[in-house]
Amino acid sequence: MDKVEPERKDYLPLFETRPARGRQQFKLFSASIFIAICFVLVYRVTYFPSGEAKAERLAWLGLFLAELWFSFYWSLTLIRRWNPVFRYTFKDRLSSRYDQEALPDIDIFVCTADPGIEPPIMVTNTVLSVMAYDYPPQKLSIYLSDDGCSKLTFYALLEAVRFSKIWLPFCRKFEIEPRSPEAYYRKTAEHVGDSSMDKDLLSIKKSYEDLKIRIETVTKLGRIPDDIRKEHKGFREWDIVLSQHDHQTILQILIDGRDANAIDIEGKVLPTLVYLSREKRPKYHHNFKAGAMNALIRVSSRISNAPVILNVDCDMYSNNPDAIRDAMCFFMDEEKGHEIAYVQYPQSFYNLSNNDLYSSSLRVIVELELLGFDGNGGPSYIGTGCFHRRESLCGKKYSKEFKGEWRRANKKIEESASFLEDAGKVLASCTYEQNTDWGNEMGLKYGCPLEDIITGLSIQCRGWRSVYFNPKTSDCST
Repeated sequence: MDKVEPERKDYLPLFETRPARGRQQFKLFSASIFIAICFVLVYRVTYFPSGEAKAERLAWLGLFLAELWFSFYWSLTLIRRWNPVFRYTFKDRLSSRYDQEALPDIDIFVCTADPGIEPPIMVTNTVLSVMAYDYPPQKLSIYLSDDGCSKLTFYALLEAVRFSKIWLPFCRKFEIEPRSPEAYYRKTAEHVGDSSMDKDLLSIKKSYEDLKIRIETVTKLGRIPDDIRKEHKGFREWDIVLSQHDHQTILQILIDGRDANAIDIEGKVLPTLVYLSREKRPKYHHNFKAGAMNALIRVSSRISNAPVILNVDCDMYSNNPDAIRDAMCFFMDEEKGHEIAYVQYPQSFYNLSNNDLYSSSLRVIVELELLGFDGNGGPSYIGTGCFHRRESLCGKKYSKEFKGEWRRANKKIEESASFLEDAGKVLASCTYEQNTDWGNEMGLKYGCPLEDIITGLSIQCRGWRSVYFNPKTSDCST
């Protein structure tokens, strides 16, 4: 008999929150600094050089202002580190309560913008890594947003479709990690034995090297050869593209997970895979990554409409195949899950120099300050590696009384792939958001400074809370 969603209220929680060790010692240390600051400020006010020379009074004023600024900055830092907490999930409890059918669908957004800076082979590895999550493939839909409108990226995605038919079974069979081919073969030495894994490893490595050569050759050539263009109707879209910044919406469903023929070499269903390049026109501002994300939210709602959304950058890969199940422990917890709008993972950097001891200054943020934010209402959204509750992005306000039922949230779309492509193009047009609340009350907010440009990656989550999850193995690497 299949397991069903629970109705009882006495289940053990799916996640646990524990305070960080050593908090009392840190608070005593902070108290000593606070007392020292008070003494310094009292001394500075008491010994004002009223009768001294002007230069000495200016020096006093400069020191006093510097000490005030230090005190203010120290207090802000203290707030971020006062109450750090750690989250622990119980995936075994999740599996015992919910069968695969009851688990929610997931829409995964991968964003890229420039095939020159973000090579298509790198995008391919990112897409393959998220396609290989340890999660029912029929519940996964991957969307690639190509703001560079590059047929080279589109071609690389077609190559990813072919390779996924052998890569995903290999990942399942041997439970390999990480599930980005490039990262996996970079970390794995070649074997010479006669075992089944050694033979498959060498065979698939040869297939991956051939794929890499094909993609890099086409990328270097800068155009798609005529024989390749004939392989897919999608290439005809570029016949009317004027430029990267002036083109129509291009929407192609490359793998339709509902199609009985969309299977790998073992006969297992493949995840849905969609290519999107939203419409751009010179007289309309496209709002950078925030605009791309909002277009993805709308288009995905027409094609798969998963209740949970994960977004990653194209220069990342997932190094934890259980990351989705960890996130579901937060969202599906019977007591606290309905309060959570998004679950955020840290990033780990693999290409650092030997002298970069602090992970480009992100180590303190990832391993300390975000944990402190989580203990005080939740961290802000950092733009990537984050699971979102779709309804929190679409303007829904938090309510204590509302508790959604995940099984009912998985609404299957019945229309054909070609119909959905035509319907979705309208949702990604550059005029769709005019006179609407998108970018203001719905979706990702426009006009917020981040990453040196105005991308607007703040989100609308009125009343909801966020969770920062930093397991021993983080979800995303870059």
